[in-house]
Amino acid sequence: MPNLNPYLSFRTEAREAMEFYRSVLGGELDISVFGEFPDMVQSPEQQDLVMHAQLTTPDGLVLMASDTPDGMTYEKPQGISVSLSGNTQEVTQRVWEALSEGATITMPLDVPPWGGTFGMLVDRFGIAWMLHGDPE
Repeated sequence: MPNLNPYLSFRTEAREAMEFYRSVLGGELDISVFGEFPDMVQSPEQQDLVMHAQLTTPDGLVLMASDTPDGMTYEKPQGISVSLSGNTQEVTQRVWEALSEGATITMPLDVPPWGGTFGMLVDRFGIAWMLHGDPE
């Protein structure tokens, strides 16, 4: 069965971001670094950058990420959001509070016209999130 998963790109913050997301969402985090693969990066200082990280939550959600070493073009993410929905309002509130730490709130978590709770923010790593808690 095919999968469609968010894959986040960072300059050098993938490890910190993914460890933060694990603290928020729970689950198992697997990280491979560039230094594990010969000749992937030229600079010794970049051997510990994340080549691939995968967070798999207890609910089966998968979030992936990597760093972008020197010599590769990096552009900050724009025009996309990671959308997390289908949770209870209580879980949504808990995740919101954790992701909000150091974030820019673009739409406060509130009751939207369609019910439940909904809010949008850009987290401290520059990743846009949309959270929706199902109507009770």
